[in-house]
Amino acid sequence: MTEPRRLVIVEDDEAFARTLKRSFERRDYDVRVAHDPDELTALLASFRPGYAVVDLKLGGASGLVCVQQLRAADAAMRIVVLTGFASIATAVEAIKLGASYYLAKPSNTDDIEAAFGRTEGNTETPLDGRQSSIKTVEWEHIHQTLVETEFNISETARRLGMHRRTLARKLEKRQIR
Repeated sequence: MTEPRRLVIVEDDEAFARTLKRSFERRDYDVRVAHDPDELTALLASFRPGYAVVDLKLGGASGLVCVQQLRAADAAMRIVVLTGFASIATAVEAIKLGASYYLAKPSNTDDIEAAFGRTEGNTETPLDGRQSSIKTVEWEHIHQTLVETEFNISETARRLGMHRRTLARKLEKRQIR
């Protein structure tokens, strides 16, 4: 019998984490769950995963911090970042910090496992994607500023020159996950 593959899931949504955990356990992964960067630090003291699934937004924390922690723990680890709203800025940062792949939610276990196996880029990816709308460009700018301020709403609003409540309303319309 082969030793199970070790996986850590860093996700603040307990129901989603539980579902993902069960799904990977059925595929013979040894799975542990952390809900924030502090839990991940404690978990890594006793558990050495070869794979990781990290939610980009962990309550008030950034999943990018977890990507950095995981990469420092094992440079060969396969790390997939999941997010409810993918942006170019966070995708670039996640990859720079050591993520192997970046997926938009909803993604299932098949998508994530396939991403673990992808080790090279795809030269066949179409270059003529759809044009970005003004709203998309605005959202990506807001999201990039959120990342730069470590998801501090007040500081983000200040840097963007908008009222905090206006920013809060915009964020309610497009949830970050």
